[in-house]
Amino acid sequence: MIVPAFLEELRGRDIQVWADGDQLRCNAPTGVLTPELRDQLRQRKRDIVEFLRSAEALATQQRAIVPLQPRGARDPVFAVPGHNGDVFCYRALAQHLGDDQPFFGLQPPGVDGQSEPFRRVEDLAAYFAAQIRAYRPDGPYVIAGYCAGGTVAFELARQLLQHGATLRFLALFAGSYPPFFRALPEFRQRLVERVRSVRRHARALASLSLRERRLYIAQVLRQRREGRAASRLATPDPVLARRVRVQDATRAGVRRYTPQYLAGRVSLFLPNKEWLRPGDRNAALRWRAVARDTVEYCGPDGCEGDVMLLEPYVPVIAELFRRCRDHSKMEVTL
Repeated sequence: MIVPAFLEELRGRDIQVWADGDQLRCNAPTGVLTPELRDQLRQRKRDIVEFLRSAEALATQQRAIVPLQPRGARDPVFAVPGHNGDVFCYRALAQHLGDDQPFFGLQPPGVDGQSEPFRRVEDLAAYFAAQIRAYRPDGPYVIAGYCAGGTVAFELARQLLQHGATLRFLALFAGSYPPFFRALPEFRQRLVERVRSVRRHARALASLSLRERRLYIAQVLRQRREGRAASRLATPDPVLARRVRVQDATRAGVRRYTPQYLAGRVSLFLPNKEWLRPGDRNAALRWRAVARDTVEYCGPDGCEGDVMLLEPYVPVIAELFRRCRDHSKMEVTL
């Protein structure tokens, strides 16, 4: 029996249960709480407590907190998604970290269509910070951010520390420094990606015969025409439209944001070792200038920022995260 159905059965017998921290409390009329029900409550205590916590968060309008993996006794991860607000970009990472690592996505306003997206990083970070403190007042926390969400996560970590929270570390996945998202660096990046595409096609053509080259070029052109036609004919998706609004608002806020000093540890999870080289594309290293401590973890060759949290690369990223987490824990306890 699933947890909601089990709780409904208990309510039908006038049995009340509630979460008190990590404990499950119960109140029942005399003789109603049978030994069989007591055993079921003991066996399902963890799942019931997590369900009640999630329900309480929703009831108090903590819409930002999305449990991707709520179980486990480790310090929970609260993760800001990329600029489009899709918290499920972390689904595979949460799964690979296992059942002992609580992992929550932070969904920004505007994704649900019931509120307007924030256009200032400071405001969005304050919104997340208030809900995290209400959901888990004592900490400690691990804060994470992906791509442009790394900037929001940085400000979120700062605000939590200012309110006296304990921060184990801040994890930035392909989190470039804010100026990277401005017009000129983005144009340079698009140009670099276009050059890479041309080179990829050139390498493919070099190994083909003249007839095969004609077929290859015809296929590429046909796919592009079909893609443009499909875009024109497609019915507008309201979910995608909301994500575009969130994306535009988040990027606008990140472009205007100037990071202040963070008195904590920042762990930079870079897609590959090429990101250690300076340049617009690899602006993640500039976080070093505004953080007390930084450490870099590099993914495997061939991994890029847009796929680092997906298969087949995410198992490696999860292992790097575990290494960072365990090292951070040792530093705190020694």
